[in-house]
Amino acid sequence: MNAPLAALLTGLVGLCTLAAHAEPAQGGFVASQRCEAYQSIRKRSNPDGATLQPGQRYRVVEVNKRDYDWLRVRLPDNATPLRWVPVGCGQVEDLSLGARQGTGNAAQGEACNVPGQHDGYVLAATWQPGFCEHVAYKGRKPECDALAGGDLQLNHLTLHGLWPNRQACGTRYGHCAGPALVLDESTRATLRPWMPNVGYGDDFSRYQWEKHGTCQTDMDANAYFRRAAELVAQLDATRAGQYIASNVGGAISQAAFYQKVSEEFGNPRAGNNFLLVCTRGGYLQEVRVSLPRALKSADSLVGVMDGQFAERRPGDRNACRDDRVLIEAPGL
Repeated sequence: MNAPLAALLTGLVGLCTLAAHAEPAQGGFVASQRCEAYQSIRKRSNPDGATLQPGQRYRVVEVNKRDYDWLRVRLPDNATPLRWVPVGCGQVEDLSLGARQGTGNAAQGEACNVPGQHDGYVLAATWQPGFCEHVAYKGRKPECDALAGGDLQLNHLTLHGLWPNRQACGTRYGHCAGPALVLDESTRATLRPWMPNVGYGDDFSRYQWEKHGTCQTDMDANAYFRRAAELVAQLDATRAGQYIASNVGGAISQAAFYQKVSEEFGNPRAGNNFLLVCTRGGYLQEVRVSLPRALKSADSLVGVMDGQFAERRPGDRNACRDDRVLIEAPGL
């Protein structure tokens, strides 16, 4: 065999090997640096100079082989969105290999990380003293340290998150590719009383944005967090929210809590949109509220909910079990 022919065959084998070993994948990839995004691994072709943006999360659709060192990700707002990037450019998250059932638009419609597919929201509001004192959280929570030391005063519910929800996905709807978090100072000022960790850095707000906020397309990051802060303030102002605040250091009754909800919202089914989450030991950790997809502008949570009540309350393994729910007080 002559040398040119041998070289050609070797090249063809290499291309076939790459195609044979490339596998569909689902997951996320958070860029840690600015890297070129190639249309072809072998040719390193990047005609439009596309790059990954540090801090932004991208959806993974394919890997070059099972023991992968290249990922194919989807770049939003790009004419040729599927691009190959080296794995060393960032951090892989929740990656699974194998084909997703369905193809084309049908498969995308069934995916749980495609923006704009939500059918409602869940507002998660934390009772910060209960969380800080009774949840074995990972890492450091500076707001908990400040609360314990008396440097932070809280007597109201705070924002955990505003989560776009897709019933078909259960709790798996999230991590949709989208723009990186950029908050202006006026938004931070609005958030600080209601999301106290914002006063100590962007780690938690960035996590909430990348996991949840990017899955809605109606608001940019500033509008999203401002609306979330407004909603948790409206929740805190309800009779049920004030029932919690008036029993700090004591306990509330779940039955009384849901009764207050039903009375204020004018429907016995309104309580189905609310869920109390407890820590071990029966301390209140969180209040979750199911809200419509269209978040109407209104002066109260009653107006936002607009009479859209669930047939039954969602189950959760961390739901408060006993009628008596303890309300932890701030400080040691």
